[in-house]
This record gives sequence, C-alpha cells and structure tokens, in this order.
Amino acid sequence: MWQRYLLVAVGGAVGAVLRYAVSGWVSQRLGVSFPWGTAVVNLTGSFLLGVLGVLVTERLVLPGPALTLLGVGVLGGYTTFSTWQYETLRMLENGSWVQGLVNLAGGTVAGLASMALGVVVGRLL
Repeated sequence: MWQRYLLVAVGGAVGAVLRYAVSGWVSQRLGVSFPWGTAVVNLTGSFLLGVLGVLVTERLVLPGPALTLLGVGVLGGYTTFSTWQYETLRMLENGSWVQGLVNLAGGTVAGLASMALGVVVGRLL
C-alpha cells in the first residue's frame, strides 16, 4: 500500500516542477496579461490524462500503477485547478470581466475538448 503513496509523491514532485517550468516558459513568450501558462498546462495535462486513461483502462498497454504514478502523481502535480480559479477570481475582482469569463468558460470547454482529443488519440495508438 505504501508503494502507491510513494508513486504519487514522486510523480507529484516531477509534475509540480514541470508545471513551474512550462508555465514560466509560456508566460515569458506570450506575456502575463492573460494566464496563458496556466491554460497551456491545464490543457496539455487534460489531453495527456485522456491518452493515459485509455492506455491503462481500455488498451491495457500500461499497467495500473502507471495511472497512479503518471495520472495521479505527475499529471495531478502538473495541472492546477486552484491556480486557474484564483486567476479567474482576480480578473473578476479587478473588473476584467471579459477576460475572467473567457478564462472560466474557455478553460472549461477547452479542457473538456483536450480530454476528449486525448481519449481519441489514446484509442488510435
């Protein structure tokens, strides 16, 4: 049982570092007037979790512990629901209603679309 916790801990550490690096890289290139770094992290994470979920549960290409390490650990540490919500709230509080609503609705719709695309890609592999 403790092995699962270790997989989550190690994966979470890797995912958090990846989130920091990817978000920073995107923000340096696209600016900080909109939280593009968080958006890219959450969308790529959703896509990858869609692919991974299919490979583990439907295609049986990867063993179950891969979902624990990569899905719960790495991708759980990589994606960031709380940051997305915080950034949306800050936009709304600052009167940037259009940006806030675009971030909220766009993140929801694009996240679901990314997940669905990941599932399709996973089924094609």
